[in-house]
Amino acid sequence: MNNSAPNKDGLIITNPTELQVSAQLYTWLVLVAEKRDKQAFTALFQFFAPKIKGFGLQRLGCHDKANELLQETMSNVWRKAHLYDGDKGAATTWVYTVMRNACFDMLRRIKAKNEQLLGDDIWPVDQAQDEAITESVSFKDHLMEKHMLTHINSLPELQQTVVKGVYYQSLSQEQLAQQLEVPLGTIKSRLRLALAKLRQQMGDDYHD
Repeated sequence: MNNSAPNKDGLIITNPTELQVSAQLYTWLVLVAEKRDKQAFTALFQFFAPKIKGFGLQRLGCHDKANELLQETMSNVWRKAHLYDGDKGAATTWVYTVMRNACFDMLRRIKAKNEQLLGDDIWPVDQAQDEAITESVSFKDHLMEKHMLTHINSLPELQQTVVKGVYYQSLSQEQLAQQLEVPLGTIKSRLRLALAKLRQQMGDDYHD
């Protein structure tokens, strides 16, 4: 049996024991951290790839997402290898922590995207655009008057931001959603509520 221990250059060992594997992974990770060693990183990638893809397939449900998790995890390993402290845990523990954090970030992005799609379903884009145009025409003259700003400033802050963005800064609802990092449906809902409150506040003046 040829069980050779890892040397200082991080060469691959044959028929390794569990202890030798742990030592080898530690060596590779240190080489990446201290010398940006691409050969060591490739070895780490080959070792962890099937494990990360298996985890990703289980948690994310498809091969494309699993491959994305693999790429994101190992990219983070390359960038953050200097943060690894061998005294606090094994290399596998650290890499799997990086993997779980990357997976959490992906799930959060997927959830945010689904919420945006749900918002669009509840408040259809075409309908919202038609109503926004109608409201814009109705409010055009009023928004040019100074006292209108007083009414707007009495709105909740989040609704103020949307009204001022659309009518004073000429931003589209999509641009506001990107700037505020909220779903498009949320912007539409805030605008609709704000215009309803302004109509109520202005009373008969709204129909002049």
